[in-house]
Amino acid sequence: MSHSAALPRDPAASRRRAIHWPQLLSRAAHYLVLIAIGLITVYPFWWTLVTALSTEGDVFAFPPALLPAAPSLANFAEAITSIDILKFYANSLAITVLTVAGTLLVSALAAYPLARMRFPGRKLVFGAILATMILPSEVNFLVNYITVSKLQLTDTYSGVVLPTLAGAVGIFLMKQAFEAIPNDLIDAARVDGASEWQIFWKIMLPLTRPALAALTILTTVTAWNQYIWPSIVMSSPDKFPLSVGVLYLAGAFSFKTRVVAAGAVLTILPILIVFLLTQRYFLRGFDGAVK
Repeated sequence: MSHSAALPRDPAASRRRAIHWPQLLSRAAHYLVLIAIGLITVYPFWWTLVTALSTEGDVFAFPPALLPAAPSLANFAEAITSIDILKFYANSLAITVLTVAGTLLVSALAAYPLARMRFPGRKLVFGAILATMILPSEVNFLVNYITVSKLQLTDTYSGVVLPTLAGAVGIFLMKQAFEAIPNDLIDAARVDGASEWQIFWKIMLPLTRPALAALTILTTVTAWNQYIWPSIVMSSPDKFPLSVGVLYLAGAFSFKTRVVAAGAVLTILPILIVFLLTQRYFLRGFDGAVK
């Protein structure tokens, strides 16, 4: 009598062989969306770079060229020799350093009492600060310019820097970072006789270094790229930051769009390299700000 025994089936192997089509299609759709967003984001800079490197062809041809025609660095050389680009770089660096230092100081000092002190109207103050995030920065230009003019700070670095120091994003980021620090640590410091300033300076700030790093990177990118406000406050070309100087002196290039594109690349490239090298610190700093 013969018996035909069925071989035991391996459930794990069956699961491995099974194709989860809904999950696969969902993941593919996510990647397609991310790729589309990436292409839309990168394309303007790529077009500017291709235009700056090209020496032949129609700049405004459609569809636009994806690779430079007769590539050369001649446009960059002409941009550098046509304007005092080193001076503009120095101006941008000075404005950026002052803005970053002031923003870190103001944001930390404003966020600490909102996060760790209890006083009447604390939530109202913080809500008012957050409400300013929905307003475009251009709304403040008139009031800020009148204030800067009354203080006789027009055409100075101080006039460019001071109105930008107290930002809602920086205060929010630092408040969330301060609130993430355990209360037991602060209570222990108070028991040991530490003053409020010592707690802030020696405990809170060192423990919020990721948030400070993220705020530094965010402020650096914003301060380096700002154009409208410096162009309003500044009137002396020798004090212009690079973003204003390149576009303000575009007339020096006549209709040489490629040279203007080269100047734009020279403006963007330093801060782009800085962000690419420090983006992991930027993302790490925002981990504590999202609950």
